[in-house]
Amino acid sequence: MSHEFSDDERPTDFRRPATKVVQGGRRKDWVGLESGGAIVNPPVWRASTILYDDTAALKAGLKTNEDGKLFYGRRGTPTQWSLADALTELEPGAVGTMLFPSGAAAVAVALTSVLKSGDHLLMVDSVYDPTRRLCDAYLAERGVATTYYDPLIGAGIEALIQPATRAIFMESPGSLTFEVQDVPAIVAVAKNRGLVTLIDNTWATPLYLPVIGMGVDLSIIACTKYIVGHSDAMIGSVTSSAATWNDLRLTAQVLGQHVGPDDAWLAARGLRTLDVRLARHRDSALEIAHWLQARADVDSVLHPGISDCSGHEIFQRDFRGSTGLFSFMLARGNADRFVDALRHFGIGYSWGGFESLALPADPGRCRSVNPWTRGPVIRLQIGLEDVRDLIDDLGQAFLLI
Repeated sequence: MSHEFSDDERPTDFRRPATKVVQGGRRKDWVGLESGGAIVNPPVWRASTILYDDTAALKAGLKTNEDGKLFYGRRGTPTQWSLADALTELEPGAVGTMLFPSGAAAVAVALTSVLKSGDHLLMVDSVYDPTRRLCDAYLAERGVATTYYDPLIGAGIEALIQPATRAIFMESPGSLTFEVQDVPAIVAVAKNRGLVTLIDNTWATPLYLPVIGMGVDLSIIACTKYIVGHSDAMIGSVTSSAATWNDLRLTAQVLGQHVGPDDAWLAARGLRTLDVRLARHRDSALEIAHWLQARADVDSVLHPGISDCSGHEIFQRDFRGSTGLFSFMLARGNADRFVDALRHFGIGYSWGGFESLALPADPGRCRSVNPWTRGPVIRLQIGLEDVRDLIDDLGQAFLLI
């Protein structure tokens, strides 16, 4: 799926997303231009202690708290700031991005920045399982109540709002089963009721779903996946609107959240090729999804780009493209045997790297609103290999189950 900007959605600086991933965060003072030369990538600045010229400068540093001014290593260096700037630029309307040591940490800090004891949270039922555990254990023990809702509820979510409701958390498409949520409808309800909205936007990234411009307050990405793109660094991010930025920044800082410069540099390096990598992930995954859909030994394909996937019409309306992660269900045979028979697909958690992965999973263990009774799914991460080799591999696995 390709996307051409209409006149009313063209960025005010006239740069399209593919240009932003190349140019974002490369400030002149971070790439050496002010020194009379230039390097392409901001370097790796490793630091804990920052030295000051005198005690007056030391005291002056206590009065500011902004990126671009060295204070102490935990507050970051140009290596982290450049990545945060680049991610912010991909979300029109955003004011800033905070970095975290993992996607799970990003989710946890984003939620704790807007919730306190006595608050009520509306959480999508198809959410990533570690986020569910965060709600049911950590947040529940600290006085935050969670109600799970049907991912397809749309504007009907208003009926679930309680006097203590503070926030609505979305993930679109949903983990494992890939339901697409009506984000604009939910955001409209939230704004009318004065609620904060958060979304796990890891699958689409802001390249294919710029949610801050849709009115979402906090956009969360497990940058470990597509941003890094090479399965060699753990990092998360939260990009914020003006309304939630100060609380997010304060919470992250008082909890001591920090990303090492080497991981930030790897994420920034991956970001530069995000547009071309996602296009390859997208095209190969769609080809395989349609191939699977045509097989008699496949019960169903759970991919937002497939017409019978839940929320497909919303996907066509809101998304600029699809990516490489989706699931399918066997009509016969054993999911474990199928995955074990694959040769070009690794078996492991995570996704978004250059390599293809396969994972048997049971959504039934992490659903509470609409119980999943259809059995296990096989989740595929379609990497950058030749799609013909991947299809051949899947084909031979069907013969062995």
